[in-house]
Amino acid sequence: MLSLSPDVIILILVVIMALSFDFINGFHDTANAIATSVSTRALSPRTAILIASVLNLIGALTYTGVAKTIGGSIADPFKLENGLVIVLAALTSAILWNLITWWFGIPSSSSHALIGGVAGAVVGAAGFGAINMAGFISIVQALIVSPIVAFVVGFVIIKLVSALVANMPYHRTNRGFRSLQVLAASWQSFSHGANDAQKTMGIITFALISGGFMTSETGEITIPLWVKISAAIAMALGTSFGGWRIIKTMGGKIMKIKPISGFSADLSSALIITIFTTLKLPVSTTHVITSSILGVGASQKFSAVKWGLAGRILVTWVITLPATGLLAAACYVVFDVFL
Repeated sequence: MLSLSPDVIILILVVIMALSFDFINGFHDTANAIATSVSTRALSPRTAILIASVLNLIGALTYTGVAKTIGGSIADPFKLENGLVIVLAALTSAILWNLITWWFGIPSSSSHALIGGVAGAVVGAAGFGAINMAGFISIVQALIVSPIVAFVVGFVIIKLVSALVANMPYHRTNRGFRSLQVLAASWQSFSHGANDAQKTMGIITFALISGGFMTSETGEITIPLWVKISAAIAMALGTSFGGWRIIKTMGGKIMKIKPISGFSADLSSALIITIFTTLKLPVSTTHVITSSILGVGASQKFSAVKWGLAGRILVTWVITLPATGLLAAACYVVFDVFL
């Protein structure tokens, strides 16, 4: 049994903060998986949240590739000093940013917040030289490229689907696409858990290694089973509580969503998230799903998309990395004095 040394106490605090971030992530990002299906009445809010919670849990337990990327690609946890305080500062920054954007109903990125927080805290502690630039750039590239691809795929999928059902009665296609949307939303929930929960697994593992609680003779990062299970449960519980402010934005304020467009948006975003997860790259599920909705809307009628709101969301995306990075660096300076 571990004695309650200062490092153990900080580790316990880090794990609590990480799981709290995961819970808030699930709470904040429920809209990602269910907003369109609720908006089109394919699912009731209660059923949609239940499905999203269960499949987030299953998805979170399925993969570990993204967790290993987060745990080792931004900085080398085996070489960092004061790593526990670094992680604590990063999590504090990410949680604060998530709560601020949730309060204002802006679908910002939990992924950007966490990655910006880790990078900022590392720089605050050890300078820019401690950042693994190749790994960090590959992560940022994935975060930038994925929503662009999602926009294009959403645009193409709605065009193809619309052409396939062009001669079918409207009421029949509506009913059919509501059923298909349940399947697409379920896949989206699974993929959300598979990518997003792994980020918390990675950050806890990062803390365990940098704090000297885990070692590896080969330098390979292994995700402990208890970390996987606790992160998966925390995200599922967060999802079950829902984020209704953001659901309102995602489900209706960007564009008017019909069953065919909701299905196309859900299908395209689930596909993109799954592909990037398979490639072991973290993405912002918020960015991907919002971009899919924008792509679908733009393909049908450019003016149907409320581009003013989309621009407001884009600004939040752009400022998240630097804002959380600066906030995390400031948090590290403060924590380093007292811890």
